[in-house]
Amino acid sequence: MPKLIHLLALLLFFFTPCLCCFEDQSHALLQFKSSLISSTNSSNDSLFSLESWKPGSDCCLWDRVICSTPSSGSDLRSVIALHLGSLVSMESSGPMMVSSSILKPLSRIRSLALLDISYNYIQGEIPGNELANLTKLVHLDMMNNNFSGSIPPQVFHLKYLRYLDLSSNFLGGVLSQHVESLRNLRILKLGENLLGGSVPGEIGNLTKLQQLSLRSNKFDGGIPSSIMYLKDLQVLDLRDNTLSMDIPPMIGNLSNITSLSLSNNRLTGGIPSSIQKLEKLETLELENNLLTGEIPLWLFNIEGLKKLFVGGNNLTWNNNGNAKMVPKCKQLSQLSLKSCGLAGEIPNWISTQKSLDFLDLSENQLTGTFPQWLAEMEVGNIFLSDNKLTGPLSPRLFNSLSLSVLSLSRNNFSGKLPDNVGNATELMILMLAENDFWGEVPKSISNIYRLLLLDLSKNRFSGNNFPVFDPEALLAYIDFSSNQFSGDIPTTFSRETRILALGNNKFSGRLPRNLTKMSNLEHLDLHDNKLTGELPDFLSQISTLQVLSLRNNYFNGSIPDHISNLSNLRILDISSNYLTGKIPASCGHLAGMIETPDTYSSIFDLFTFLIEFHDLIVNWKKSKQGLSSRSLSIYSFLDLSKNQLSGEISVSLGKLKDLKLLNISYNNLSGNIPSSFGDLESMESLDLSHNELSGSIPESLAKLKEISNLDVSNNMLTGKIPVGGQMDTMDDPSSYANNSGLCGMQIQIPCEEQQLPHRGEKEADKAWFSWEGVGIGYAAGLISTVGIIYLYSYIYPPVVHKRKARQRF
Repeated sequence: MPKLIHLLALLLFFFTPCLCCFEDQSHALLQFKSSLISSTNSSNDSLFSLESWKPGSDCCLWDRVICSTPSSGSDLRSVIALHLGSLVSMESSGPMMVSSSILKPLSRIRSLALLDISYNYIQGEIPGNELANLTKLVHLDMMNNNFSGSIPPQVFHLKYLRYLDLSSNFLGGVLSQHVESLRNLRILKLGENLLGGSVPGEIGNLTKLQQLSLRSNKFDGGIPSSIMYLKDLQVLDLRDNTLSMDIPPMIGNLSNITSLSLSNNRLTGGIPSSIQKLEKLETLELENNLLTGEIPLWLFNIEGLKKLFVGGNNLTWNNNGNAKMVPKCKQLSQLSLKSCGLAGEIPNWISTQKSLDFLDLSENQLTGTFPQWLAEMEVGNIFLSDNKLTGPLSPRLFNSLSLSVLSLSRNNFSGKLPDNVGNATELMILMLAENDFWGEVPKSISNIYRLLLLDLSKNRFSGNNFPVFDPEALLAYIDFSSNQFSGDIPTTFSRETRILALGNNKFSGRLPRNLTKMSNLEHLDLHDNKLTGELPDFLSQISTLQVLSLRNNYFNGSIPDHISNLSNLRILDISSNYLTGKIPASCGHLAGMIETPDTYSSIFDLFTFLIEFHDLIVNWKKSKQGLSSRSLSIYSFLDLSKNQLSGEISVSLGKLKDLKLLNISYNNLSGNIPSSFGDLESMESLDLSHNELSGSIPESLAKLKEISNLDVSNNMLTGKIPVGGQMDTMDDPSSYANNSGLCGMQIQIPCEEQQLPHRGEKEADKAWFSWEGVGIGYAAGLISTVGIIYLYSYIYPPVVHKRKARQRF
């Protein structure tokens, strides 16, 4: 019997027809693989998950390939689907860019019905001629690449296409001339590109469309009325464009619509009453437009409504008329009434929404306490910031198994945080800034492993015994600034810490070496404390630092030599301390101030949609101003003011071409102003006042095209103030006051016609041309100009000319 079985198996092997793919299609796929590997300069096919793609094997058995069933009378199968998404990975140095030419071999597989090449960083124009050969395509997914140019006309000749996704590319152009040929399209998704122009009126010709998404582009003008012809439309997503004018009143004719998303545009007028006819509507997103009028009560009579976002407009809530509202919808999972003029207590009717997971009532005038019924509802995301709520928080709130985001900043909450705050183990974001909480931070908070962001700033928290977080915890953003904490700087945080803000407290002692264990630290803010000692060399080991603020402490000694090792440092503020010695020549080697590094804080990207990061307060152009943390990467500041630095200014500072602000005022600096300062091409504010500088103002400063603030007052400068360019606008006499011999049109003091050049300026020029021969001095030190988050004002001392000592600021 065993021999018979083996014989039958052998016969089946020889006489069963081979169900293989077509040879030409197999060759096309192998050529695609070869082009992909060649384009990325890689020899490792496992990097692309294509190890199974081998010559001589059946391509229908390869990963990411799907074939048809064989037709009658044939032993061969056709390739009908290629799932090639996310082939190209993100390297540590950035994505591996590949050329769109790699797609050419795929055009020979004319049987393709589905092609997914999403998330591959493919760059170049979309290969229209190749796509034209794929006449059987039903599903085409090209999202999240780097395609550029316009959508090729060949795409609109794919008459069987049901799904098209070109989102997250760099495409441009207008659709109108080719949209007519897409009459059989079922799903058209072009979101998150850079498409522009008006939404073409011909879109109404696509009468079989079921889903339409033009999200995150640059479409402007009004919503075309032709959309009303799309009777089968179920999803309309036009979010994140610049659409204007009113919402078409006939939009209520789209009787099959389940999701209507128009948020983040410039739409005007009121909410059309015809929307109440959309009985199948489940999602309505209208937030962040310019809509006006009252929020209609009938919205809450759409029984199937699950998501309602109408905040961030000029809409108002009728606090009297809707006070006793009983909504017919009972299935709301997400509700945003942000900035809608709600007053009084949090509306009790919200308690009827038993499936609620997202609630945003921020930026209103709500009063009263945090309701117990809300603490018991197991809502996952609660946003109540910028109201007038009072009282303590209920311990029941932190027993929630669902709570992931709690934003209560800028209210009047008070009392201690409940000791059981650590029971909310799903909590990821906790923002309690600008309230009246006091006492110690509960130790249990370190039990929340998923916690990413913790903002307790501007309260009355105190103590010196901090929670000890697991080094492997996820906590990345910590803001304890503007409280009453004391003792040593705490370092019991996660290695993942990116932003550590401890400014404006009562911390004392020296900087702890354990700061170097935070290997991802980007922002370190310790301003306005009582820290002492010298600036330690180990600071230069935190190579990820982009912002360092140590202003207004009691640091002494010289600026450490190795500070220039901080290649990503863009903002350095060590003003208002007791630092002595020269400004190290190596300060001119701070790479992040020479050219802004191509770095970003992933923590800002992660929370940008829901977090109001504190502005960075700096002494900017003679006034205290806040710079948005969202765009902080474009700034580069160096502030060494209000110390006891002496000696000549190093000409190497002229290499900091990306520097926007340089403030070295209120020191004991002497010698000439380096002519190399004329190379600070991005400089907007230069403050050299209250020193002992001599000689003339270099003519090279006339090259500074961006400068709008210059202060050289209270020095010993002489000679003619340079003219030309922006120097002609630097005409505030106070900026030149208390010098011994300046003249020029800016201060209306005439100069002699034939004034000889000053020897000091020649020597400065000579020093500039030979600076490479100068020995590297003391090294770059913690210098920049921000007071990251809630800085106190500068208190300038009395002007003292040629001073030998200076007061504490």
